[in-house]
Amino acid sequence: MKRRLALLPLVSALVFAGAAHAHQIWLEQTPKAANLYFGEFGENLRETSPGLLDKFVKPTATLSSAKGDQVLTLNKQANAFTLSAPAGKNETITVEETNYPGFEKKTGETVVRSIWTPAARLVTSDAAQAPKLTLDLVPNGKPGEFKVYYKGQALPKAKVGIIVQSGWAKEATSDEQGIVKFNLPWQGTYVLEVHHTDKTAGERDGKPYDVASFVTTLSLAQTKGIKAVAAGPAATPNK
Repeated sequence: MKRRLALLPLVSALVFAGAAHAHQIWLEQTPKAANLYFGEFGENLRETSPGLLDKFVKPTATLSSAKGDQVLTLNKQANAFTLSAPAGKNETITVEETNYPGFEKKTGETVVRSIWTPAARLVTSDAAQAPKLTLDLVPNGKPGEFKVYYKGQALPKAKVGIIVQSGWAKEATSDEQGIVKFNLPWQGTYVLEVHHTDKTAGERDGKPYDVASFVTTLSLAQTKGIKAVAAGPAATPNK
């Protein structure tokens, strides 16, 4: 099995407790509830409150269906945010946190001010979808085919990883149209992940920054294929 360490070198500048961690947010759901987690899906790591889950200021969630968009509320629990509704058939949920605290990294006399925007999408079908998130990863109308967008435009040469709960993982690069393809051999939940760094300076919440980093996941569940291998033991959350 390939573990997550072989997947993507994500936000190396994101510092928690003095060490760099590549974290993500992702969505999982049961028929009755949808939850937003922060941590490492492939390592069975879910950050908690009190703890790093409290870094989230005001994530926003939207349920999209044929009836339109519905804003969902998020209720923070011990190791997740529970959303006010799950996604039904042919529906999708998107979540984005645009208020995560900025941070600085000093190299010599140079200080780089950075912001990080984590986002997540959950889908219940292979139907092609339009982008909604700043950095988005959506189904492209065929099983195992997806498309990467940044600010509404197709993003070529983006590294996309895919992982299941056991830690099995693959990586591919989007083509000139932003399309990436994967085989989906396992039953169960898959989490795809894409990272993009924009070195265009800007301002968020009235504060300037030099670099903007984005990490977005796409969650989907599959009933066909090889029986899923169980997740490993739960990892210890960071403090």
